[in-house]
Amino acid sequence: MDVDPMLSVTLLGTGSPIPDPNRAGPATLVSAGGEHYLVDAGRGVLMRLAAADLGAPDLAAVLITHLHSDHITDLNDIVTTRWVMSIEPAPLTIVGPVGTKAVVAHIVASLAPDIGYRMAHHADLGHPPPVEVVEVEGGPVRSFGDVAIRCGPTDHKPVQPSVGYRFDHAGVSLVVAGDTVPCPGLDGLCAGADALVHTVIRKDVIAAIPIQRLQDTLDYHSSPEEAAQTAQRAGIATLVLTHYVPAIQPGGGDDWRQLAAAHFDGRIELGDDLHRVEVRPT
Repeated sequence: MDVDPMLSVTLLGTGSPIPDPNRAGPATLVSAGGEHYLVDAGRGVLMRLAAADLGAPDLAAVLITHLHSDHITDLNDIVTTRWVMSIEPAPLTIVGPVGTKAVVAHIVASLAPDIGYRMAHHADLGHPPPVEVVEVEGGPVRSFGDVAIRCGPTDHKPVQPSVGYRFDHAGVSLVVAGDTVPCPGLDGLCAGADALVHTVIRKDVIAAIPIQRLQDTLDYHSSPEEAAQTAQRAGIATLVLTHYVPAIQPGGGDDWRQLAAAHFDGRIELGDDLHRVEVRPT
């Protein structure tokens, strides 16, 4: 049977730590060959996943780029919902940088009352949530089905470690960067890839706001221009922007696209939550 040479990206959540009624927290869905991988788990992720006609039991794995709260806010919801909604035991694989095991252990510990209640009430739920955590630093990630995944270090200091992920399927490749400034690790991950999903902030806007806590964000995120330069260096064909700070009004974003286009010759995609992009061989 022929394999469709295509990866799809769905921007489940394009928001940031700042709550927004129109944008869920950072979360990106990568789908290929009937498999679905969730990169990061920001607020509202399962609501957006439901809007994409999927649920927690459909996920082949959850991959975390780093342990900032906005990227893992609803990881507890995924753990619980997958456990409760799976008729047969369905272990949840969570991949993340060093430190992820401790965070997940604390999440599961915080759910102890709920786990006890549900096991006492449902005779067929005779086990706690089965979760397997795989910590990674760089190189191949454990193989999942028909999709090959590897990771590389990114630069989001003082948040460290942080990683980006590359997905390869049927001759198509896609990188999801997470939060980072331009760095050799991301360049290496992007080399020869077809598409890059990159979080971005408007440094020109934030720099004009005299609030130190906002100013502090400038040195560990990429701007649309910097994300575009990373994509251009690697020969990427499609750049997908997400995690907009400040938030883009629904249906907007042309100015963000123009900033990136000044440094990148390929296709630029951005949009509202649930915006979907198909990536094919270039």
